[in-house]
Amino acid sequence: MSVVLGVDIGTYEAKGVLVDEDGRILAQHRRPHRVAVPRPGHLEHDPETVWWGGFVDVVRALLAEHERTAGDLAAVSVSGIGPCVLPIDRCGTPLRNAILYGVDTRAAAQIDQLNEAIGETEILERSGTSLTSQSAGPKIAWIEQYEPDVFARTALFLTCQTFIVGRLIGRWVVDHATAAYYHPFYDQRTLDWNLARNPGALTREQLPELGWSGDIAGRITSSAAEATGLRTGTPVLVGAPDAPAEALSGGVFDDRDMMLMYGSSHFVIEVLDRPRTSKTLWPAPYLFPDTYLLAAGTATAGSFTRWYADLLSPEAGGSDALYAELAELAAASPPGARGLLAIPYLSGERTPLYDPGARGALLGLSLEHDRGDVARAVVESIAHSAAAALRTFDEQGLPPRVIRAIGGGTKNRVWVQAVSDITGYPQEIVSGPGAAYGDAMLAASAVGILDGRRDLGRWVTPTTVIEPRRELAPLYARQRELFEQLYRSTRPIVTALDELRTP
Repeated sequence: MSVVLGVDIGTYEAKGVLVDEDGRILAQHRRPHRVAVPRPGHLEHDPETVWWGGFVDVVRALLAEHERTAGDLAAVSVSGIGPCVLPIDRCGTPLRNAILYGVDTRAAAQIDQLNEAIGETEILERSGTSLTSQSAGPKIAWIEQYEPDVFARTALFLTCQTFIVGRLIGRWVVDHATAAYYHPFYDQRTLDWNLARNPGALTREQLPELGWSGDIAGRITSSAAEATGLRTGTPVLVGAPDAPAEALSGGVFDDRDMMLMYGSSHFVIEVLDRPRTSKTLWPAPYLFPDTYLLAAGTATAGSFTRWYADLLSPEAGGSDALYAELAELAAASPPGARGLLAIPYLSGERTPLYDPGARGALLGLSLEHDRGDVARAVVESIAHSAAAALRTFDEQGLPPRVIRAIGGGTKNRVWVQAVSDITGYPQEIVSGPGAAYGDAMLAASAVGILDGRRDLGRWVTPTTVIEPRRELAPLYARQRELFEQLYRSTRPIVTALDELRTP
């Protein structure tokens, strides 16, 4: 029986699955890791220990559980957080830590510089959207300006899965779905790199080859086989961003299907049958030729619950038991958290505010409030941020046909229920290992285990439907008004507080 391997490198952990030809998970493994925050607004990963080390550890653990699997393995697919920016030299050695996706907000000045040099209208036509912290191009410009020695030695700028796939096969190729977020250096009109009018020194040679996520990029080299335990010659796919891979794992591949990912941040993907342009959403090709998406993302979701969990029990290290306790605490507090209101912007906000300087807050605290009320307020705040991102699709005339809720955060039913209560949308929960399973689906499709895209749904089964509680609509409508008012009214205070930060 053929087996496929999928591995996903996330913000806080690496996950992997071995899946047989019927879609059954034979083994799964996860390895936690941490994000480096060298200064406010700068979020990074060590590519050797977090990305490559995480991949190797997960693969070796899976192979140890199924000793014969390496010989039966039909294909490998990898997904990763993105778009990240990692400069490597000609030998493939990282030159610095990888700069993470939109949660890293360091390149605000470079966004302004690129807008002025290229023109906002041209960027919108080229990239299909405006530049934000989710754009990788300004972060490359940041390295050029603030770390010129690193830029001068950079042979290629890579993202997460491209780095791992390159280590496996000796070829550096990035999927179109990720490349599209390297705006303004990727042109969605031509599906190719475009450096016209770039004020910096970036060259096309510093950008990797382009390919589709479902294509085979190469085969495991002997040195990669020695490092990982995989068999030399095993096919390896181009790879995918984690969010589209997670969407695929939930059966999101038809027009107006939507994924709402409950992870360290919220990420939203709506699949479309034709390309769209949007100033507030992020268009890109999807995983396959002639498929498209619009995406949105918040900056903080599960990372807010992790922050609070670490305050409650720092020695627990973000364990599943601690998250379960947090969900129980939130469930013990009534909707509305007994008049306690939180703002979740611990690392700024993306859709729809695009405010890297936004910060978190708790308002209404009294001696009557307990840990459960704070937990409920935290959960409701991130539900409001998700609802704000979803409303952006409604405002553009693209309400979803169905929402599939995916990710580890779906275990917190208070969180998922609050999103439905606030938005009025039902959600179908698809449980499972998420993006790693989507990677396995891509691998199975590439080698013929699954018969093309139409057959992918055979591996997907929604488990639960969360219906909105209409009786809570007035409470959450009022809470939404206060949530938005709290952000607006405290924003000048946040700016003033930033001036008091210790250099």
